[in-house]
Amino acid sequence: MKKKIYLLLTASVVLFAFTQTKLSIKIKGSDTVLPLSQKEAETFMASSKDASVTVTGGGSGVGITALVDGTTDIAMSSRKIKLTEKMKLQDAGKAIKETIIAYDALAVIVNPGSSISQLTREQLEDIYTGKATNWKQVGGEDLKITVYSRESSSGTFEFFKESVMKNKNYAASALMMPATGAIVQSVSQTKGAIGYVGLAYIEKEVKALGVSYDKGKTFIKPTVAAAKDKSYPITRPLYYYYLVKDANKVKPLVDYILSDVGQKVVSEVGYVPLK
Repeated sequence: MKKKIYLLLTASVVLFAFTQTKLSIKIKGSDTVLPLSQKEAETFMASSKDASVTVTGGGSGVGITALVDGTTDIAMSSRKIKLTEKMKLQDAGKAIKETIIAYDALAVIVNPGSSISQLTREQLEDIYTGKATNWKQVGGEDLKITVYSRESSSGTFEFFKESVMKNKNYAASALMMPATGAIVQSVSQTKGAIGYVGLAYIEKEVKALGVSYDKGKTFIKPTVAAAKDKSYPITRPLYYYYLVKDANKVKPLVDYILSDVGQKVVSEVGYVPLK
């Protein structure tokens, strides 16, 4: 009887040890980085049977807040961490590490029925600040412009405001959407609509515009090649943020994403690899 109890206890210890060594990582944040992280997690788990990776969106700000709260292991972000967010982490005694995992071209999209195929940065600023409200003001037909944007918790919202609008405020009439997919759907269904999305979200249901940052001298369309050689002007890094104390825990996944195999996945999803 004692031998039987001993064997049961030993089996329990072995089972406990096995469950303890199973790698479990939570990733939360940017909707732009979401499809990439999902695919990377899928291929990583296929090659590492003892790993479990869960990925959820919500926006860059949501991911970084979750890092502060301790409810995620990795915050994915389509913009650099803010000073205020750094201060919150510092106040909580949490040191962070930043890793760039890929690059993205932020594409400006319109309804496929639009006669517009290109816009300057200044015209985009006018549209998004509410100065231009009709397409005829920027060379299009006599049609009201319906402006779609990500909401303020989104890193893409912040990046677009900084790069394209030169930190001017969005028009009160801009329709703030909770997810990138919602922008694609709304623009595809609304005549006169305009929005902005990550490169991997471009679909045939919408039209990506050429953009000029030199007052109309040259217009470049968002492509992987144009983002890679930095000729497309609205190009940005995509980040992972995690706590220094968790660096060893997340290292297998981060190393995988940065490897040749992981960077191949970056290309397959539609983003720009590091090399």
